[in-house]
Amino acid sequence: MSEVKRRDLLAGAAALAGFATVGLLPGTAAAATRQRPGALRAPSLTPGDKAVVARVDARRALRHLKVLSDEIGWRIAGTDAEHRAAWYIQRELRNLGYKVQLQPFPVPDKVLAEMWGRDNLHWQSAASLQGGTGAVKADIVDLGDATTVTTDLGGRIALFTRVTGQETAQAKAAAEHGAALVMIVNVRSTTYPERKAASFVPVLTESVGVPVLGLAEYHGAELRKGVKRLSVKVTKHTNLTSYNVLAERKATLPNPGRKAVIVSAHYDSVPGSPGGNDDGSGTVLCLELARVLRRLPTQQDLRICLWGAEELGLVGARHYVKQLDDAAAARISGCFQNDMVATSHPPAGTYWLLSVDGAVNTTTAAVTAAAERLGYTGQTKGPVARGSSDHEAFFERGIAAGNFSWRGGEAPSQLEPVYHTPEDTIANNISLQRLQVSLELIGCALYEVARHK
Repeated sequence: MSEVKRRDLLAGAAALAGFATVGLLPGTAAAATRQRPGALRAPSLTPGDKAVVARVDARRALRHLKVLSDEIGWRIAGTDAEHRAAWYIQRELRNLGYKVQLQPFPVPDKVLAEMWGRDNLHWQSAASLQGGTGAVKADIVDLGDATTVTTDLGGRIALFTRVTGQETAQAKAAAEHGAALVMIVNVRSTTYPERKAASFVPVLTESVGVPVLGLAEYHGAELRKGVKRLSVKVTKHTNLTSYNVLAERKATLPNPGRKAVIVSAHYDSVPGSPGGNDDGSGTVLCLELARVLRRLPTQQDLRICLWGAEELGLVGARHYVKQLDDAAAARISGCFQNDMVATSHPPAGTYWLLSVDGAVNTTTAAVTAAAERLGYTGQTKGPVARGSSDHEAFFERGIAAGNFSWRGGEAPSQLEPVYHTPEDTIANNISLQRLQVSLELIGCALYEVARHK
């Protein structure tokens, strides 16, 4: 027998011993063999699958999501809130026994607004870089979709419906007639009319002397239900730093090639959105899998990577990949990127496997195989060509990567209506069942890769 084969047999024996060491309680062992949530047929699980399925729990993941989405809320790249999220994630991973580091990188300046009103109203939105900053407390005057103003606004807040291309005219007219602050409510795009309009940054062709906010459709609708007065604070954030949270657990079995597999998500959100599904759900999936896999035997290093500043253009993931030398990049066997893995939107019932070029790679193949073993025959789609998430950075470097997400059945562009809006909350947009399915699919696929060299 060759020395290589002997080592492989010893590694296999060690893996089985490892499963025994972290043996399943009778109740959890039985649960691992039952038909999975929403599956069309009974599972046919490997010992590795059973070790994962018996342990992953969407309710545990939800505890993290309540901190990120409900307590911290808007996690805008480079702000104190994003930093609080990074520190929370770092602490949780360290408590699980991982070696963790924060990887800093710069992000652009931005202007953000916070709003307070009666009945616990507290919102956030983006604001124009060409507008002013400061604090305003005033009554609201609703000017609809006007682009001119004839009324003396006398220190009040001007509320407009956005007329695309006329934002400067609206803001300038209000400022010239005495408005202390301008709010422009976004409108839905003609490309995706089913999606509610998110907060936006009003780009003005000239500076105006007052703050100009780009509100989400939700904000405008709520204001027009009868909110008469607001307190608003508009702040310019400069010299900003965001962080990737990088955790690693070394292989427990021989790993002569120093191979590593990554499970990842981004933890930042867009202005105005608490990011429950996008991408708090992917973040807490990673944290729960970190807990489940921390003591299971592997032949590859396991990395848990949470990216900052994805919403600014995949900044964090690209920074991470850029820091890798060629040898380090070659040692990564795959990156499982999870983005929006728990929406409760009824039509978003298809679990998509997305690779940048639409080709099968290590990650998409592993998820396809895991779906078959778990009994989700024909219930996933892909791989389909699509970027627009952090897996792009790895693809560009020649590293196998996939993005995994719940979306509409006809095309992966079919996202939930509350995408990027203030309504992307746990209460409005999180399905525990879909989160559980995502945990099992990625957990089984990830572990299958990690336990082989």
